[in-house]
Amino acid sequence: MGRWARLGLVLSLTLVLCLTALWAGTLAAADEEGNQDESLESKTLSAEDQVKDHSTGTRVVAGQIFLESGKSDSQSEDEENFHSQEEEKENSLEELNSLEVSNLLNKDLEEAEIQSPVLTAIGGTADGEPCHFPFLFMEKEYAECTADGREDGRLWCATTYDYKKDQKWGFCETEEQSNKRRQMQEAEDVYQTGMKILNESSKKAQKKEAYQYLLKAADMNHTKAMEKVSYALLFGDYLKQNIQSSKELFEKLTEEGSPKGQVALGFLYASGLGVNSSQAKALVYYTFGALGGNLIAHMILGYRYWAGIGVLQNCESALTHYRLVANHVASDISLTGGTVVQRIRLADEVENPGMASGMLEEDLIQYYQFLAEKGDVQAQVGLGQLHLHGGRGVEQNHQRAFEYFNQAANAGNSHAMAFLGKMYSEGSDVVPQSNETALQYFKKAADMGNPVGQSGLGMAYLYGKGVPVNYELALKYFQKAAEQGWVDGQLQLGSMYYNGIGVKRDYKQALKYFNLASQGGHILAFYNLAQMHATGTGVMRSCHTAVELFKNVCERGRWSERLMTAYNSYKDGDSNSAVVQYLLLAEQGYEVAQSNAAFILDQKASIVGENETYPRALLQWNRAAAQGYTVARIKLGDYHFYGFGTDIDYETAFIHYRLASEQQHSAQAMFNLGYMHEKGLGIKQDIHLAKRFYDMAAEASPDAQVPVFLALCKLGVIYSLQYVREINIREAFSHIDMDQLLGPEWDLYLMTIIALLLGTIIAYRQRQHQAIPRPAGLRPAVPQQEPPPEHQPPQ
Repeated sequence: MGRWARLGLVLSLTLVLCLTALWAGTLAAADEEGNQDESLESKTLSAEDQVKDHSTGTRVVAGQIFLESGKSDSQSEDEENFHSQEEEKENSLEELNSLEVSNLLNKDLEEAEIQSPVLTAIGGTADGEPCHFPFLFMEKEYAECTADGREDGRLWCATTYDYKKDQKWGFCETEEQSNKRRQMQEAEDVYQTGMKILNESSKKAQKKEAYQYLLKAADMNHTKAMEKVSYALLFGDYLKQNIQSSKELFEKLTEEGSPKGQVALGFLYASGLGVNSSQAKALVYYTFGALGGNLIAHMILGYRYWAGIGVLQNCESALTHYRLVANHVASDISLTGGTVVQRIRLADEVENPGMASGMLEEDLIQYYQFLAEKGDVQAQVGLGQLHLHGGRGVEQNHQRAFEYFNQAANAGNSHAMAFLGKMYSEGSDVVPQSNETALQYFKKAADMGNPVGQSGLGMAYLYGKGVPVNYELALKYFQKAAEQGWVDGQLQLGSMYYNGIGVKRDYKQALKYFNLASQGGHILAFYNLAQMHATGTGVMRSCHTAVELFKNVCERGRWSERLMTAYNSYKDGDSNSAVVQYLLLAEQGYEVAQSNAAFILDQKASIVGENETYPRALLQWNRAAAQGYTVARIKLGDYHFYGFGTDIDYETAFIHYRLASEQQHSAQAMFNLGYMHEKGLGIKQDIHLAKRFYDMAAEASPDAQVPVFLALCKLGVIYSLQYVREINIREAFSHIDMDQLLGPEWDLYLMTIIALLLGTIIAYRQRQHQAIPRPAGLRPAVPQQEPPPEHQPPQ
């Protein structure tokens, strides 16, 4: 067999291995951009980061290598069969790879290197002769083509070792290739200039200037610049929003095979922006984006398989996609934690401005800053934490966080010492990484009983950061921190029990501490619980639970920062930009984005046609309601009740109100059910059931008591009128025998009662007349004699 035939066999076998890995869900990744628009760009995974279904090796969780144990008793036989089949495939492939492929690769790749294509000189003094590497020029050796010595920048090479002696040379590229290369290099330089300004500045004017550079690079067909500009045009980020222009760029990127362009084009087809809506086309583009390693595409597909949108519901497929993304998110979590993202519901904020959002007012922040400057330690620690993680209207700023923590630590605050230890342990542009300094702060805080310091000290002993590895001490400090409710201590304690590090392996204890940490909102706790439910380790395997937990982890990725960007756009009055951003996040499965997009569409957003706002809003309310949002469920009832975006359907409206009443105990839904029973809309009229639902609404919420009281008054009047209408008054009186009821003298009794009533009224009027005060004169009043009865004024 010839060397090229053997090399072809090698490549064929390699292709088979790649396809097998692809179908197994371990997709290769491309490149990763790091700036504020990371949320929308392709994020790719290295081979080490790829997630395997039912992994049997090791994996990194919470910064530790999880050593996989044998199969737990709770795993099903189906899973064991799946494992055995996968192992057989892997073993057969490994044998083929180890016995044949490695030998062929070792031999043929060496020969391929020897027989690598030789560059041939073009033009010059040695046209057609092979380039000689290295060659000597101006007393310097060159191992590749160079542009040195030429003003036009065109690459050339020498065909002999000593150029000066032989003067034999030629070009390494044609003039057309040279022009194209120089153009791309110029575009790259312009792109890098724009990105430098974009990443280093926080002012809006400077960011707009950066996008002008990116626009120039995009015009020169620079792929990454086109990706940045197309998303900026889609969302209106520092460029005027232009859906049509962004669509054209996305189509161009898609033709070039860009996963980011494919995902964006899929989004346009899914939402019907700039194109006719087509869920089939959207699914195709999302799939290609996922195959290209785009994490946003994986997240969208995970949600679609989980909710059954455009595809049949498939929990295992959703698990594969979500696990892939969750693995990447979990690997990004640092010791200091990630950026805090506020999930603000626009509907709730309209009803209670400032209360639902959790955002701090500027005046309040300035007040805390004033207290911190005056030496208030608690204010210093609070502001330090806000600037460390960001959120609540405060931008992430490690420099200011370090300054506030430093001030509080100098005042003897243990919490500030512990956070300084975390910052030194993690390291950043502001604080240089130093295990020794971190250890000092952790020890000081731990000695004062601070759980954050105890957890940090446990991490130091667990990983040997600044101290020898000591699992017993690590376990001790984690237990102390966990006893005080610190989530990091609970998480690491669960990890030690899971792996059997420093303690006997105990999955039940691991599950207990992971659950405790998840109640505190720790992302890695959700991730570890998801892994346990996905593999059936320590618990009964549950695909549904695993998907929900992985989904929670995925929604904490860096792309969630787009939620705050969309909110700020809405607050600035740019509803069109906000609704497009919320729609993309809604595609990823964010329930808060779905409800916010529906809320804006409900207000007649101009980016879509007037006749399309209600149907699109109905779709988003429907998806949000499916994820358990009560207001969305009531909105669905309202849309069917009034015929917004659909035909009037009282029965469907009744069903939605009943679901909201039974599942979420909504007072509004109960009140609506009472009204529908009262009027007989979508259900048989029943005043008694109407009253029952009104009463339930009043019990469910104090805010419902006033409208319920009015509704009950109205119901009482209606009931009385209905009762009177049902009886015949004249006929009723004709059947009454007064002599038998009150006796034969009943008329005398009645006249006596009337006379007594008249006498009482007359006496009361006389007393009122006598009590009228007389106007006082300048002299003492002379008592006047009461006139005789005949002179009294008539009553």
